[in-house]
Order: sequence, then structure tokens, then C-alpha cells
Amino acid sequence: MSFFGLLSILVLCFSPGFVAAQRSTAARARWQTLSGDAPVVVARGGFSGVFPDSSNYAYQVAVGTSLPDVVVWCDVQLTRDGAGVCLPDISLQNVTNINAVYGVNNNSHVINGITAQGWLSIDFTLLQLTNVSLIQRTYSRSQYFDALSLQILTVQDVVALSMPPGLWLNVQHDAFYRQHNLSMRNYVISTSRRVSISYISSPEIGFLRSIASRISRNTRLVFQIMGPEDVEPTTNQTYGSLLSNLTLITTFASGILVPKNYIWPVDDNLYLQNHTYLVAEAHRAGLEVYASNFANDAILPYDYNSDPVAEYLSFIDNGIFSVDGVLSDFPITPSATIDCYSHMSKNGIVQANVSIISNEGASGTYPGSTDLAYQEAVSDGADILDCPVQITSDGIPFCLGSINLRDRTNVAQSAFISQAVDNPEIGIQGGVFTYNLTWSEIQTLRPALYSPYAQNYGLYRNPRAENQGNFMQLSDFLAFANNASSVSGVLISVENAAYLARAQGLDAVSAVLDALNQSGYNNQTTKRILIQSSDSAVLSSFKSRSNYELVYLVDRDIRAVLNSTISEIRNTANAVVVSKRSVLPVDNQFLETQTEVVRMLQAFNLSVYVRLFQNEFVSQPWDFFSDAYVELNSYYSIMAISGFVTDYPATASRFRRNRCLGYRDRPVYMNPILPGSLMSLVRQGLPPAEAPIPILMASDVIEPPLPPVSPRPQTDVSSPPVSGTSQLRPRVSVSAAVITGTFVVGCLLL
Repeated sequence: MSFFGLLSILVLCFSPGFVAAQRSTAARARWQTLSGDAPVVVARGGFSGVFPDSSNYAYQVAVGTSLPDVVVWCDVQLTRDGAGVCLPDISLQNVTNINAVYGVNNNSHVINGITAQGWLSIDFTLLQLTNVSLIQRTYSRSQYFDALSLQILTVQDVVALSMPPGLWLNVQHDAFYRQHNLSMRNYVISTSRRVSISYISSPEIGFLRSIASRISRNTRLVFQIMGPEDVEPTTNQTYGSLLSNLTLITTFASGILVPKNYIWPVDDNLYLQNHTYLVAEAHRAGLEVYASNFANDAILPYDYNSDPVAEYLSFIDNGIFSVDGVLSDFPITPSATIDCYSHMSKNGIVQANVSIISNEGASGTYPGSTDLAYQEAVSDGADILDCPVQITSDGIPFCLGSINLRDRTNVAQSAFISQAVDNPEIGIQGGVFTYNLTWSEIQTLRPALYSPYAQNYGLYRNPRAENQGNFMQLSDFLAFANNASSVSGVLISVENAAYLARAQGLDAVSAVLDALNQSGYNNQTTKRILIQSSDSAVLSSFKSRSNYELVYLVDRDIRAVLNSTISEIRNTANAVVVSKRSVLPVDNQFLETQTEVVRMLQAFNLSVYVRLFQNEFVSQPWDFFSDAYVELNSYYSIMAISGFVTDYPATASRFRRNRCLGYRDRPVYMNPILPGSLMSLVRQGLPPAEAPIPILMASDVIEPPLPPVSPRPQTDVSSPPVSGTSQLRPRVSVSAAVITGTFVVGCLLL
């Protein structure tokens, strides 16, 4: 596939004349780099975060989606006949299908004191590698591109196929090649006469010294720093000790390339420590500093809230220093960071007309629905604060993301765990329910930070805040929101109202209306009041008793919605919340296409909000490059939705203030992704398609009226305890009768 053909299927370009990556032309403040120019984006192996490292697809997409001065990185390895190829590892079995072509090789070699077993590049001539294909070496990334039979490229191939603005050659094992009568020095010098090389780096001082006088002055030589205790082979000194003599480094290099933790160290608990002074000291010595090991799908320090843009900004726009370049597996992200998100005021002009609705406050940072989560959401730029209302046994409405206390509190470590019971009506097993405890009892518990990707992926959220914050009654939440001048409204979510009225004698609708009236919201016009529910009967009840905005929550993924269904929704709601997959359906973590759900709802004058946006890279299809901003931009730019529902309001707020959204011709890294583009490349190799998601029917929306509120039930000593729990009887029994018809599961969409 040609370069422009590949690029055209990945992104939607707003300008018909667009043919290559462009940098916006807005004036910039002087950067704190050594030169005062913007930092350089170096694409490690091309776009290696998606495609196999050093493949033609990786290089072409990197050039097409990054800054116009992007530099592509090639780890140069030598074949037996002295050809220079781009491979991220000298061991071929780690990065190619060599074993499938030539069988397993158990021979071993010692490379810089480390034993490597298997096939190496020096075991083959270039011709013998013709039928060998590149593969994805990081197991957490998509392996489906391995089937594309992407050939190993020479340095000249990379230049011819991708036409990079800049080329960086990294020479990792010069001493090893010399032991096998191969000269990396001669190869690099001869190659520099045929192609333009912007940078040459190596961790070996002897190699850099040997080429210094034979390379163009336009080529920068960069000393690559390895681990602090690793030994540099020429001097037999550790790299840590060499960094204490920056003046020595200036005699053979113009810059240094260091792992990012040399600049921002990270402690054993995955939190940032104070930055070092390496960048400032290197700049004083006249050395540029390039930082490496950036990847959107790496586990980031908790300080960044799983936001790769926040990480890049800490290296390039912190008010103290800026590195001179970043080496990234996902070059689209630092490109957008440098051009669109840097030097941006937190109170900058909003460029995107889209609302930010919190999900349990800033629940990615603090335990959801606590005072700290709401305070953080306001600080982060949320427009609308949400309160998922639960009711205590004594009728107090308060904010919590689940009717089951085990989901959002430490109740499992309390004596109340003895009250765990199954509730088949609302589809929960072994729950400790809010309606079984008084407000005073709930206040004895601590909030628990919910990490939705901890169990399957080991991705946790801010452990230091795991049990911080205080629960808030609805009245306290309303008072807080009313006093937050930047907040334009509140969204109150009511679920399980029919069950609470019939089985528990609790009136959720009246409790919410009373709290709103007592807080004065019924007599004010400055704040929007949105009432949300997946139960149309709840919305009908509010409609008959108030004039608040009503929002229907579609609590399942859908692929379409009938006009008759929308008419039913329109009878009770002014807006609709749908899932991300209802807008852009996903199959095997690839976007399939885009549905007409948003367009059809908007045609009936319904505002459409989409949930649930999260920063964790595993929450995003491959198409969004493990970048929450690419995802936000695609939903906003393609669908013109009314709002994002998000765990991370700060990310959404930064997105809608980025300057690139304000340009008539947006740079390519601020264009939305074309749904189905990546899937079209690998469709033949995918497993069978997942079962189609359903169409939303009118019968899914129509609910019987809310039942009258029953008397509060008495304690039932015959209720059996849940298996594995204490034999103490529960405080309140769960009704054994399950009504016929549709009943609602709590709105907790992951």
C-alpha cells in the first residue's frame, strides 16, 4: 500500500488539500530547550506502538501523523554481508518470525557481557532475510499486524518509502560487530554520503569518537546513557559516573539520550519524586538532552492519572526546563502535545462546544462521589457535577456510584459484611446494600477508590487516595455545586427507584425533589438541573412534579434506534446518554464503523451525551493509539456530541481548550480517526466477529408507572446468609418475589 493510501484510511482530513503533517503557525513563547526551538519528536522504529517496530507501515504512519519535522529512529543492525537493516533488537526471534522460516536456533553469543540465544542479524545475508517478516514484540499490543508480512528494511528502504524529514541512526553494538569482522563505522560513514542523517547515537564512546571527524557537521552525535550501574565498554566506567563529567561528553557528542527517569525519578510506589537537575546542568555544558522510553501504553506514575499528554508536558512545559526531544513509540501524542497543548493556560479559551460531565466527580483521582472527587472535578474543569443517588435505610439520599457498598466503600473490612445478601431483582450477589444501613452507619465506613482495570490488567488508580474523602448527602452536594461558580449544573442519577419503593419502602423520587427544594434549586435559574435514569417511569414521575431537564440513560450498547423508540424517549426526556460502543462499535478491540444512533437522536432534537471516557489505555480501541485525546477528538469531531461523561474531567478540559481545534486547517494529529481503518488492514486475520449488539426497541424504553411506596419491611430472621459470610442474620431481608417485566440494573458502565 502506498504512503498516501495508508494515511488516507487512518485519518479524516478536514482540508481537501491536505497531504502531509503540518504544524500550526501560531506564535509560540520561547522554549526552554538549549536552542530555544520546540522539542523534537523522535519516532522510535516509526509508529511502533501500533505497527511492528521498524516496518514500512510504522515509518509511514509516523511521518504522516506527526509534526512536519519528525525524526524517525532506526536501530541499525548489520547482516553477515554488511548490510545495514533497521531492527529494534539484534536477536531476530524477538522481533521477526525467523523461527518459523529457519527453525529454532539454540546457539548463544555474548553481547556486551550478556548472553543472547538464538538467531542474530549476523547469521544471515540480506538476501536470506527477504522472506522474514517483522512482528510486534510487545505482547500487550495488537499481534494482528504480524500477518501483514512486513519485510525487514534497510536504512535506504526507510528513506525511500517514508521520506522522513529527519533520520536518527542508533548504533547499539559496535564492539560486538567488530568482534565478527563487521565495521559499523564504515557502514555509517558510507551511508551518510548517500542519505541525510540528522542524528547518530550510541552508548559506546569509542564508536562516536571514531566517526566524529568523518560525519557532516549537520549530523548531531548523541551519547546514549544506559543504566546507572551499566559499564560503558570504551572507558569501563559506569554511565552514572560518566554523567558527572558532562564536559568530557562534550568532546565527542553534542547531546545525551537518557531514560526519562533520569529526569523525573519514580519511587517504588510509582509516584514521581522531585526532578533532577540533569537537563539544566547539561544545557549549561552546551549539551542537548533527549528523553527516551515514552509509550502511551506503559504504566505511568500515578501523578499523571494515566494521561500521556500530562507526562510529556512535565518534560517540555513545566516552567523550569524542557528536554530537547522525546523518543516515543506513539509520535502522534508528543506531536499534539508540543503543537496543541503546550503553553496553554488552564483558563484558556474553550475551542470545542462540548460539555464535560463528571462521573462520580473526578473518580479517576479520588474515591468517587466524595467531597475530594467533586472538589477535584471543579478544579479540573467539569461543567456538570453528577450525583448517583442512593438511599439509606432511614431515607437519607446521598451520592455513591453503586447501591452495593462493596463496590465503593471498605464495607468488606467492616462488621457490616455480615449483612451481605443476594438480590436477584437488581442482579447483585453478596451485596451489602445502602438501603440496609442508616446514614450514621454508612458514615463509619471509608470510601474506596474504584479501579475498573485492576483485576484484569493490573492498572490501579492513585493508591495514596484509596480511602480518602468523605461521603456527601445529596443536600451537601447541592450546596457545594451551588457555590462552585464555574459549575453550570448538576446531574442527579436515580436508579432502582421501583424496587426501592415496592420492596424497601423508600421513595427515591420524593427524596431527590425534597433535597432540591430545600436547597433552593427549584427557585433558581443559574444552574442547570438534570435528572438521569434508565427507567422512563422515573423520568415520567419527575416530569409530572417538576420542570427539570430529563436525561434518558441507555444502559446497554446498541447499534441502532428506531424512530418509534425515539418518540417514546422524547415523551419523557430532553437528552440521552449512550455508551461509546453505541456510537463507534468495536470488534476485537478495533473500531468497526460508526452507527447512526447519534444522528437519529439529534434529528429528534435530543441532546446526546456519551459515556464513559477514561484515560486508561485499555479502555480504548487500538484505533485511538492508546491516547485518550485522540478518542475524545474522534467522538467530538465526527459526531458533534453534546457532552463527555468522564472519570477524568482534566483530560476532557485540556482537550477542548487546545489551540489546534481553533484552526481552519487542523494539523493531522488533531484530525479524527476514520472508524474501521485499522480493521481493514487486518480483517482477514481476525477471529469470528462478535455477536451484533441489539437495536433499541420501544419495548426496551416503555416501563410501567412507579409502584406506590410500601411500608418499610421488617427484619426477616429466616433469610439465609450468603455462602462464605458470617452466620449473623441480615438487618433487612430481600423480597423473594421477582416481578415480571423489565427491571433495571444499576447504571454502572465500565
